[in-house]
Amino acid sequence: MLTSSQNVPVFLIDPLILELINKDFEQVKNTSHGSTSECKFFCVPRDFTAFALRYHLWKNEEGWFRIAENMGFQCLKIKSKDPRLDGIDSLSGTEIPLHYVCRLANHAIHLVVFHERNGNYLWHGHLRLKGHMDRKFVPFRKLQFGRYPGAFDRPELKQITVDGLEVFIPKDPVHFLEEIPHSRFIECRYKEARAFFQQYLDDNTVEAMAFRKNAKELLQLAAKTLKKLGVRFWLSSGTCLGWYRQCNIIPYSKDVDLGIFIQDYKSDIISAFQDVGLPLKHKFGKVEDSLELSFQGKDDIKLDIFFFYEETDHMWNGGTQAKTGKKFKYLFPKFTLCWTEFVDMKIHVPCETIEYLEANYGKSWKIPVKTWDWKRSPPNVRPNGIWPISEWDEVIQLY
Repeated sequence: MLTSSQNVPVFLIDPLILELINKDFEQVKNTSHGSTSECKFFCVPRDFTAFALRYHLWKNEEGWFRIAENMGFQCLKIKSKDPRLDGIDSLSGTEIPLHYVCRLANHAIHLVVFHERNGNYLWHGHLRLKGHMDRKFVPFRKLQFGRYPGAFDRPELKQITVDGLEVFIPKDPVHFLEEIPHSRFIECRYKEARAFFQQYLDDNTVEAMAFRKNAKELLQLAAKTLKKLGVRFWLSSGTCLGWYRQCNIIPYSKDVDLGIFIQDYKSDIISAFQDVGLPLKHKFGKVEDSLELSFQGKDDIKLDIFFFYEETDHMWNGGTQAKTGKKFKYLFPKFTLCWTEFVDMKIHVPCETIEYLEANYGKSWKIPVKTWDWKRSPPNVRPNGIWPISEWDEVIQLY
């Protein structure tokens, strides 16, 4: 009643109820508004029901609160600074609402505030209680959203009738449910990036600006291609370093670096890139050992894709020296993937970013190094034998 009478743009995101609806969708689909059937979905015992609130469509925030309290709700509002403005000195610190928790009797509604972000996705913030807030207001530890910031594809919505109530849900509830456990989001570190550029002046030459523009276009094209294939990937090597250290592409890096888990490899990756105008420059290794692909972008910018292999206590990717057939192995501590925003895209990075970068660049990764020998400079590089000459035609392919 409250959300519909006040035009509050919400949709159901409660994992438990979405799963129940999805299992019994035929019955839900054939239920009409107002029909008096048993309360099958919303009456399942639990402490909370979670809804997403699309903040950019909301017009009457203050009025809504007053009406909610008049109806008997007790509401807690959690605000924090808007991360989208962190890169703008004059605006950083501006607060936005992140979560509302409204309690009535022994049940609570968790309104997770979804904000629009560059890259056509939705973002919610961390639910962090401030000092004066009542930590016993509800059992916060049982909340499904807010332990960390999260990012989601913008869902198409559909209206359905559940237990006689009209609600919006994601049109593809299975995809939304699959996103939830992998939705953790890390912000770019604008404050540290500003400090970096105060110490090391940014390169704003025509060449550097052109490289960044071309590298951004190449990264966006690669992301679109891999997404279409359903292949997970993340920013790796110098591209990951540029994101974390300076919130930008490193202008002297000369390439774009991505990582892919070898179990996500698909045989049509090469043809998919060639179809979008990125010819194969070289292919080193093979699927079961040290695979590495490099594609040629415009203006001599390369797209390097490193495939990662998992061992019991670490991960690694391989390298091959074309002249000698020598193999190299780069060791990384195990890591998981988080979302971030980079060059106007929602894109994956290692959640354990510092450990990842320290493995690749050592403890001094904050200091720019313009000369880098991939066979000697990385602290995590190890010799890994040599390819037999009989295999060179297969494992060293130059175009």
